[in-house]
Amino acid sequence: MDNRSWFKTAGFGMMVHFGLYSVLGGEYKGKRLPDRVNNAEWIQHALQIPNKEYEKLKDVFNPIYFNAEEYAALAKSAGMSYIVVTAKHHEGFALFNSKADDFTVMQTPFKRDIVREYADACKKYGLKFGLYYSQEMDWHEKDGGGVTCEWGDWSNFWDFNPEKKDFARCFEKKIKPQVKELLSNYGDIALIWFDNPTDITEEQSKELYDIVKTLQPDCLVNSRIGNGLGDYRSTNDNEFVEDSNVLNKTPDKIDARSSEYLVGQRTGLYECPATMNSSWGWKYYDNDFISADEIVKKREKLNRLGINYLLNVGPDHLGRIPAPCIDALTKAGKR
Repeated sequence: MDNRSWFKTAGFGMMVHFGLYSVLGGEYKGKRLPDRVNNAEWIQHALQIPNKEYEKLKDVFNPIYFNAEEYAALAKSAGMSYIVVTAKHHEGFALFNSKADDFTVMQTPFKRDIVREYADACKKYGLKFGLYYSQEMDWHEKDGGGVTCEWGDWSNFWDFNPEKKDFARCFEKKIKPQVKELLSNYGDIALIWFDNPTDITEEQSKELYDIVKTLQPDCLVNSRIGNGLGDYRSTNDNEFVEDSNVLNKTPDKIDARSSEYLVGQRTGLYECPATMNSSWGWKYYDNDFISADEIVKKREKLNRLGINYLLNVGPDHLGRIPAPCIDALTKAGKR
């Protein structure tokens, strides 16, 4: 079965947000995330932490209790068919052994290729494996994108001058090489999950899409690659639509970001990414987790509409899945 056919009925998957932000848990030097920001993985941007300070987290990143097989086993018991892992989020830190850039897990006390371990665990437990990769926003890079986002400057504007940024340099130097590494070194990748296209051009989105299809023709690309490309549509975060008519609505303004709406209409493939509390990355003071009953109801509702439910867990700084997540997912799998 090819991945398009599989994805049509995949139903339920696990997303994992894990990175240096997991060390902070939503707080930096006595400051918590501002009320306007729920997501702990955005802490560097929200508090404008300088790269020189943020890089220090690399020296203490040592998730000694991390065990990829525990994630795979939990996903399997919950009735999930795939796992999507943050290979690199907006902070620019890679959870894999990259030769294209040295801001990676291999430069930490942990010194283990986390992406490799997830890939191996998924294979062992019969799960499809997917990778999240932030293809534009990269706060560790002086030329990282996000400058022209309609909601503000999503780039690193506190370390680098936005007027001197040239995303094309970051795209050539880091983005393309790392995507090639991920698709060449970790076996079969069922899907690659890009995110937040704003400054990326149509030509760059197309080039990235072609790279994926050249290296792994059956690998699916989500709509957040931008500019109307992709094999399936990722809905808005936590967008639990009431009926299929919502999926067919097209925004008045079509740009690199909003054009992702068109992908689902073209392919008929949809996925809803969602969280178990308010954050994607671990936030130590957010314990408002959804219950097993809520998980089952949301999954059934989405699946009836032909939408896969991609439910996120955010490990803590030691690599542990929060206990309420384990409890809820285990119970949901028995319903």
